[in-house]
Amino acid sequence: MSQDEVLIFTRMAADLVRATPMDRCEDVQPSPQTGKVYVACANNRDRGVDGEPGPDAANPRERNKNGHVIEITERDGRVSATSFGWNLFLVCGDTDEAGTYFGGWDGPVAPISCPDNLAFDSVGNLWIATDGAPGSISKADGLFRVPLEGDERGHLVQFLAVPQQAETCGPVIHDRDGSVFVCVQHPGEHGSWDAQLSSFPDYVPANEKPSAGAWRGPRPSVVQVTRDG
Repeated sequence: MSQDEVLIFTRMAADLVRATPMDRCEDVQPSPQTGKVYVACANNRDRGVDGEPGPDAANPRERNKNGHVIEITERDGRVSATSFGWNLFLVCGDTDEAGTYFGGWDGPVAPISCPDNLAFDSVGNLWIATDGAPGSISKADGLFRVPLEGDERGHLVQFLAVPQQAETCGPVIHDRDGSVFVCVQHPGEHGSWDAQLSSFPDYVPANEKPSAGAWRGPRPSVVQVTRDG
């Protein structure tokens, strides 16, 4: 392949050099605190089926419906390094499912599935937005926070949930200012014009006339959550 082809058909180029086929990497973000790199692998229900790659160290589950998060540490902590070490930081799922793993934390955690977008706060906690949890663990998608260092490493907690049939994405964490921004995509996406399944964000009751600028139906939105006080 020419250099131009490599830049355009990057995944095909990776296959030619036998790169590890991953479970639908959705986001890759470096920690501003440590420089470690985090990769959100959303899911891969074809992992291990006939004709598809089977489980491996970096993608440990067949028919991976819940996804996982990989932590990469570059050699000597150098951004210019050409080699790295890695580990499985999260192996997602409902907390009673076999094979789940939360960074070594052995206490209660929030169930999480289909990690999609990643962000960091000012003290280095990882924030994870999900896309697909209703179809895998029958829970709404949401935004989660998890410490990466210290005694609380892996202690995953849920910050918010999004409305029915919506995806959480694009989190921006301004914890020093007491606010979090998140995008709510396609609420009520399986509805129709005649049968809406969500009225987010205006929530105009049935048979009530919407006020100016409002609508009794779903609209994707950017939401700002602020700290009380």
